[in-house]
Amino acid sequence: MLHFAGLLSVAESVREPAWYHRVNVTESEVLLVAMERAGVRRLVFSSTCATYGVPVQVPIDESHPQKPISPYGASKLAFERLLIERAGAGRLRSIALRYFNAAGCDARGRLGEDHHPEDHIVPLAVDAALGRGPGLTIFGDDYATDDGTCVRDFIHVDDLARAHVLALAAVDRGEAFQAYNLGSEKGYSVREVVQAVERISGRTVPVTVGPRRPGDPPRLVAAAGRAQAALGFRTELGLDAIVEHTLRWREGHPKGYADRAATA
Repeated sequence: MLHFAGLLSVAESVREPAWYHRVNVTESEVLLVAMERAGVRRLVFSSTCATYGVPVQVPIDESHPQKPISPYGASKLAFERLLIERAGAGRLRSIALRYFNAAGCDARGRLGEDHHPEDHIVPLAVDAALGRGPGLTIFGDDYATDDGTCVRDFIHVDDLARAHVLALAAVDRGEAFQAYNLGSEKGYSVREVVQAVERISGRTVPVTVGPRRPGDPPRLVAAAGRAQAALGFRTELGLDAIVEHTLRWREGHPKGYADRAATA
């Protein structure tokens, strides 16, 4: 079984911590009970690098301490611990895939990212370049990074899909609970993402700088050697492909934005 269900916004989790615990922990535990009753004993879980919190070293490998600084990260870690408990009891085999920044759209244009509200940097920067809604707000430009903005490791959703297929094939190998980072092992700052969007779209991204958001570590970059060794997984699509596919999909789906503006 693949478990993708849950809430995923760091900023929203800071505002609504109880909701995140209920959905990502309590209701997910209900799923585990239902699986056990149905005789389902294998699970691949969509987890997150937010379980690590502020890194003490970069790149981050799977042995890094897990000290989340957002309710979102804490809720995902809590569910990982439920999986570990069941693995120890011999009741479940599972793999937790700790995504870094999932981004992009299907390369063939069939599916795309359209959250309500949207708070991910790539679609927000693309929307700003296309003149949809307000300009892009950079949340903090005084971090201890090269240009002062947060640095993130972006992984294309097509690469993520491949990783899940590989994880399904591997869940019966090794320990009863396993965790793997999924990332490109390359970090890009918010300003570098803006520059990529401007270069690929040929448009300017209007930008303003706001205060830092609670729950945002300054730098998150994966060490993904464990997934490479155990799953045979390596990313194939970089930031340019992420931006190109996002731009193509959002240009081709204007109706969703009109609907959103009407109900905002």
